[in-house]
Amino acid sequence: MSIRVLRPGLLTTVQDLGRWGKQRYGVGVGGAMDLFALRMANLLVGNDEGAAAIEMTLLGPTLQFERDTLIALCGGEFRPTMGNQVLRIWRPIVMGPGAVVNFGSAVSGCRGYLAIAGGVDVPLVLGSRSTYLHGRFGGYKGRALREGDLLSTSPTLAVSPENCNWGIGALVPAYDDCPTLRVLVGSEFDWLTPQSQEQLFSAEFEVTPQSDRMGYRLSGPRLKLNSSRELISEAVCPGTLQLPADGQPILLMADCATTGGYPKVACVASVDLPLAAQLRPGAKLRFTAISLEEAQSLYRQREADIARLKVGLALKRREAGWDAASI
Repeated sequence: MSIRVLRPGLLTTVQDLGRWGKQRYGVGVGGAMDLFALRMANLLVGNDEGAAAIEMTLLGPTLQFERDTLIALCGGEFRPTMGNQVLRIWRPIVMGPGAVVNFGSAVSGCRGYLAIAGGVDVPLVLGSRSTYLHGRFGGYKGRALREGDLLSTSPTLAVSPENCNWGIGALVPAYDDCPTLRVLVGSEFDWLTPQSQEQLFSAEFEVTPQSDRMGYRLSGPRLKLNSSRELISEAVCPGTLQLPADGQPILLMADCATTGGYPKVACVASVDLPLAAQLRPGAKLRFTAISLEEAQSLYRQREADIARLKVGLALKRREAGWDAASI
């Protein structure tokens, strides 16, 4: 089946979990900004959690579905509508042939994820279907979606609405316009003056308009180093908090480069990156320090929760008379 783009939205791309294992060649991981939301959307429609889906930013698209299919919407709230019906998020929804879904402006959060049963069928590039905009490869022709684009999907099973009455409930992240992100202190944290070390964890920072999928430029108190130093470029990853010469931190996100030369003062724990992914320009955030052991424990707990969800969804699908193997 296929999906026609009637209106593309502000920035709508095909994303999956990213290109892992290619950093040695200078290729960033990329993939969905909010990996949790993408994984949940895929699981709700019976996909592998890494299947390619649609990521929308701030202003969503209008899409037409050619045939019966099953979709799920997770992440930010875009108030999707089908005719006069407002569609619920964080649960599966049956689409009939010719159905048109309109996504408006995000009323909360910044990025939404639309998973389609069977996944979006675009070519694999370096092991991933995700769009890397700066490299102009992956996804749909290496670019954001445009009006008139036609996305192919894998064949799907016809499912009646009464057989899709489930959601993920308590697992939905505590998205917030002013979250406190848990961080590990970075390798150059000690380069900060004592006052700047204190400010990093006591002050509020704002996401500036000079922010994108590569990283967020933050505005707050000017953080200072205790002496002028130079740093040879080293490996960085999504979540790294860099400090350029102007003293205003940069929070690296999904499409960040593989190396960087600014001091690394902290790194956001992976479980909190979905909270960062939903921040829009003008949003505020704070940082609080945790240990590596705490970050690992939080990660293990989240993955255990997801594993239990997978079991529960498999039971629901079995009760409803369908499962992933039939999609």
